[in-house]
Amino acid sequence: MKIVVQKFGGTSVRDESARTQAIKHIQAAKDEGYKVVVVVSAMGRLPDPYATDALLTLVDYPNHAISNREYDLLLSCGEVLSAVVFSNQLKKSGVSSTALTGVQAGFITTNDFTQAKIVEMDTTRLVRELETVDVVVVTGFQGQTREGDITTLGRGGSDTSAAALGASLNADYVDIFTDVDGIKTADPRIVPGARTLDVVTYNEIVNLAYQGAKVVHPRAVEIAMQGKVPLRVRSTHATDVGTLVTGAIDQALGRDINDRLITGIAHITGIAQIKIETDSDIETLHADVFGALADAGISVDFINMFPGGLRFTVPDLLSDKAIHIIQALGYYPVKTTHCAKVSVVGAGMTGVPGVTARIVRSLKKKKIDILQSADSHTTIWVLVKESDVCEAVNALHDAFELTEKSWLQH
Repeated sequence: MKIVVQKFGGTSVRDESARTQAIKHIQAAKDEGYKVVVVVSAMGRLPDPYATDALLTLVDYPNHAISNREYDLLLSCGEVLSAVVFSNQLKKSGVSSTALTGVQAGFITTNDFTQAKIVEMDTTRLVRELETVDVVVVTGFQGQTREGDITTLGRGGSDTSAAALGASLNADYVDIFTDVDGIKTADPRIVPGARTLDVVTYNEIVNLAYQGAKVVHPRAVEIAMQGKVPLRVRSTHATDVGTLVTGAIDQALGRDINDRLITGIAHITGIAQIKIETDSDIETLHADVFGALADAGISVDFINMFPGGLRFTVPDLLSDKAIHIIQALGYYPVKTTHCAKVSVVGAGMTGVPGVTARIVRSLKKKKIDILQSADSHTTIWVLVKESDVCEAVNALHDAFELTEKSWLQH
């Protein structure tokens, strides 16, 4: 049995017209001899009545009195409605289908409500259903604990559901349908010349996703990578195959990224930098600060440690709380709010001299201050003022010639 998994987000299933467009992709896969497992999100976005955020208004979120378990139970309703409505329209279009919840499709999770992790997949029933229908519509974003409680998988949960099903079913592809035609070299809302990438490696898109690219959730990519299932990020409104995410470069496809230096530029805004300088023991400083922030549930990022001090970032919204915690430890932190992290990502940069120099020169030319920097084998990060982020991303996009056809090889 040849299987393809197709995931459609909220805007792709929000109304009959959008669902009709999605069904064209399902029919195309059927015509190629595939059985299709469709993963759906809740229908639309607020103010659409059945969107996830619309359901939250029913309990006066965030001023609600429900537990996290009840929160997950409420949110799971959005995908259930979506799956049944979508299956109904498929049948009316002449496509045999049935709808399954995440529980019925075999998702067993931890009991970390609102952020559950998949621990086991049992797709026995789903495969049995595929023997009698051409399409099984599965609710994304949700599963069940071993004790029988409904759980949700957190942000990007439907992407994660699709990838898990693709890996479990040994699908030929997992197609993630979105509003754009694939993964871009940068956010097209701020870089008009951003290009659509034909192919990226799993590691590259994980880095891009964690650094702010929002087309596909990084956890979904990690699951696909573990299961060696190719992902395709595609537009619901076009027939192009979009961007292929894979671990191997298929030369038969006419695609070659071996010589590509930089894949893309990503960014995250709403960040605060915290600097601490001290004459006391550095190891004590690190243990005190990071331990206290962890106990308060504050995640830190972009950490630079050096003799005499420490720099790191936290979300702007948590910066006042972080400062108070650090001051209570007897240190004197300095806070810079409204910062942005800009990331240059590319598997081809490993071992190549001059990449950092090009970044520094391009930002200096635009008189953009670098507040902090760090690097790994495939990513270089710089922290800039949020007011400079658009110009910084464009400057780096130009510096590595990602807009030009010559971008493939330098």
